[in-house]
Amino acid sequence: MAIRPPILRAGDTVGIVTLGSPRDAATIDSRIQTLENMGFNVVVGKYVYSSIGFVAATPQQRASDLMSMFENPIVKAIIPTRGGSGVVDIIPYLDYPIINRNPKIITGYSDITVLLNVLYIWADLITFHSLLLIDFRETTPAYNFDQFFAATSVISPRQLENPPGIPLVSRVPGNVTGTIVGGNLTSFVDTLGTPFEVDTSGRILFIEETHEPISHVYRLISHLINAGKFRDCEGIIMGECTNCELSYGKTYEDLINEVVVPLGKPLMTNLASGHGIYKMAVPLGATTNLNTYDNILIITEPTVSL
Repeated sequence: MAIRPPILRAGDTVGIVTLGSPRDAATIDSRIQTLENMGFNVVVGKYVYSSIGFVAATPQQRASDLMSMFENPIVKAIIPTRGGSGVVDIIPYLDYPIINRNPKIITGYSDITVLLNVLYIWADLITFHSLLLIDFRETTPAYNFDQFFAATSVISPRQLENPPGIPLVSRVPGNVTGTIVGGNLTSFVDTLGTPFEVDTSGRILFIEETHEPISHVYRLISHLINAGKFRDCEGIIMGECTNCELSYGKTYEDLINEVVVPLGKPLMTNLASGHGIYKMAVPLGATTNLNTYDNILIITEPTVSL
């Protein structure tokens, strides 16, 4: 059983880091203001506002910012400003035993996916495929905040449910239990062939994608098939493919039906998490029951601790 980070409460301190691509200062400051308005104190990493092109700072500098948050005893949760590109660069420079001894809530999606999975595998820490700093704004749907706080501020098992009117869709029947891994497809594939490759054996594989032509999504899924990631997993959860363009007349639905369904693993689709408007908080590393007979997805353990 993976380590459950301590619960997040109003008045706690949140650490902000930029681990991939840079973001403009005005956006960062406005989102920090939202956090402060919610009653949180905020600590900002040294390189949060930095930019050296398509990444915020060197891999070592970005990794040092993250480690400083894990080592800071007053920080209870770590929220990256965004994903973008380059998060995989910091992975070799993290001290996983220190992270294991200082568990904290860490959340995100997009290119943060690679970090969330590696922290689960290498530091034995439950992480959260949920909000980034850029999502802390007035126009964010209440569902997204409700999901985030249900995962990080409530000590209880919970059922994962989409917003009303957006049904989960079970495609291949089955009833399996395992820990969830995955997230953004592109970022997850980045681990293949590296020391940080994620073993899907006995686990439930969740993937989502954005702004990719369906032909490229097909290529990435084929890569996972050839790497044995679908063969080894217990079940599959397919999230949305937001703003993904048609390729050769094929849609994302076609890809699921023609490529993923024939794999024969228990399969649930249409999960709203990641790049879409609605962002379910999916705890990576938490024990989960995927029941596609009854179209139910349940996190069977609390994901935070006292």
